[in-house]
Amino acid sequence: MSNSIITVKNLSKRYNITHQRGGYVALRDVLTNIAKKPFSFLKHKAKAAIGMETKEEFWALKDVNFTVERGEAIGIIGANGAGKSTLLKILSKITPPTTGTIEYKGRMSSLLEVGTGFHPELTGRENIFLNGAILGMTKKEIAKKFNDIVKFAEIEKFIDTPVKRYSSGMYVRLAFAVAAHMEPDILVVDEVLAVGDAEFQKKCLGKMDEVTKTAGRTILFVSHNMAAIQNLCKRCILLEQGQVKMIGETKEVIGEYLKLSRNDLKEHGPYKTKNDNVIINYIKLKNTPNNPLKCNDPLQFDVLIDNKHPIANIQMGVQILNSQLSRIMTAKIDIPRIEAGKNKISIIVNNPHLPPGNYSVNFGIENLFYKTQIIYFEISTINVEDEFAASRQDILGVYPPTCYTLNDSDQ
Repeated sequence: MSNSIITVKNLSKRYNITHQRGGYVALRDVLTNIAKKPFSFLKHKAKAAIGMETKEEFWALKDVNFTVERGEAIGIIGANGAGKSTLLKILSKITPPTTGTIEYKGRMSSLLEVGTGFHPELTGRENIFLNGAILGMTKKEIAKKFNDIVKFAEIEKFIDTPVKRYSSGMYVRLAFAVAAHMEPDILVVDEVLAVGDAEFQKKCLGKMDEVTKTAGRTILFVSHNMAAIQNLCKRCILLEQGQVKMIGETKEVIGEYLKLSRNDLKEHGPYKTKNDNVIINYIKLKNTPNNPLKCNDPLQFDVLIDNKHPIANIQMGVQILNSQLSRIMTAKIDIPRIEAGKNKISIIVNNPHLPPGNYSVNFGIENLFYKTQIIYFEISTINVEDEFAASRQDILGVYPPTCYTLNDSDQ
């Protein structure tokens, strides 16, 4: 007898995208269109005939097939636009599929966006009972778990405050606490946990691990945090352009994802920081003659910061992770002062001695900004004489930058 709790067969989702030329629309055009409303069908046909309006089909998902076993935590990963969130919305019955079928057994709870299922005018207390009722629980069952939910969410002081006054972090804490404690057979979690702080994310991962191992419930977890995926999930699904690229053990799938996502020469940004006066315009690994890189090619990380006011005494750094997401190298820099304006800072690691493989980079500025897996790159070859690289996977080194450049107009 099959132990599968979710079976997805030939699942596809199509959207129709309309492209309309014409640019600026004047008031007279709007009034004309209103007058022509009874003939809207002929109007659109005419636009299509003269090329002013065209439509194309976009398949967010195409022929997706997989099964999930009862009590399994399975990760769903892929680049932005790969179809991860669309898949979860279809599984949660938020949007219907174009073709295909989904079979699942038991009760499902979803946490896809901040405040999903919450009524902003109701208090935290009222929303707990509302969400419980939506999940099919009795008032007595909800009351029994009420204190545990509030304690986990850490919002005791605000439980009788309307949730419209909650911060995004408070929203997430309460939403996750409700979803996890209502004992659904299947818990679907999107990247929403990224809104919470690091301590709460750790707490949530611990709770999800407990839910699968002790309670035997099933979790579908979408995240760009590969460390979280690896800690929670034994199996992963990799989506690429709406199709299943790979299903298998988490370690192998993450390795394939990092390989596909290798983005060593592409800049990233802009990013907001905790200080509204500071914006990171880009973070990139500077181009080198070798692509992919060789084991002892220098690594130069360029960061362009736009700050409205001078900043004093900041520390900036990068962490390099291997394909198993183990941190193997740290390069950091102490900057006494950054003047107002656009400033380019370079962090350079000479002779990193990295063995062949796929790598990702975490980047942070102390008390201002931190983001994981912000850059991907590949080391392709190793020099025969470079025996030191063979042990690099297990070594944590601190490599100070060789230079940094301020107020550099060369962007």
